[in-house]
Amino acid sequence: MTKLSVNINKIATLRNARGGNVPDLLKVATDIQKFGGEGITIHPRPDERHIRYQDARDLKSIVYTEYNIEGNPQHNFVDLVLECKPDQVTLVPDAIGAITSSAGWDTIQYQDYLSEMIQEFQRNGIRTSIFVDPVLEMIEGAKKTGTDRIELYTESFAHQYSLGNEKGITPYVEAAVLANELGLGINAGHDLSLDNIQFFKQNIPGLLEVSIGHALISEALYLGLDNVVNMYLRKLK
Repeated sequence: MTKLSVNINKIATLRNARGGNVPDLLKVATDIQKFGGEGITIHPRPDERHIRYQDARDLKSIVYTEYNIEGNPQHNFVDLVLECKPDQVTLVPDAIGAITSSAGWDTIQYQDYLSEMIQEFQRNGIRTSIFVDPVLEMIEGAKKTGTDRIELYTESFAHQYSLGNEKGITPYVEAAVLANELGLGINAGHDLSLDNIQFFKQNIPGLLEVSIGHALISEALYLGLDNVVNMYLRKLK
């Protein structure tokens, strides 16, 4: 079974664009779970341009499925995660000011740094996942950090699939096979959508969780949030 975790950053972006509390982030998180969503993901950034640090704190009492906080493990982020104690923390090497994540970790160059961060989170009972490209050396490096899971960065797959190139999934299959052999759990995310999620799911062995935000919220504008959440669930199962 592959879990669907819904990234609600875009809901916060819409709220912040107008000020006030419309749409209500906490109500949306509650509704997504009521509709069948199996997790809530947020990715707070230092400038708080969408998810605010207080949102992360407030969501702790709202999320009863699986709570996943993504971000670069810099000082304030680490403190926030240790305060909120989500079910999972996903470490992402995004630069300050980045519009969105654009690459996975170099797990060889940053092995010591990642190991230190991962141990701190695990000591506090938080499952860890690190964002990686589908490169075998990076998967092997991830294993050496001690992480519980990896999250495959799927932008390249999504782009190739949109061009009709189904072979774009090959490095992801190879990465997943190796991750399974190494005992790493497998998550995935970035540009996954209703168009490509079923093909991805069917070809990735041991896929535990997908985190989907931008596409899902965009599709919900036309199809409705309840409907879209359940369309993903059907494709994943």
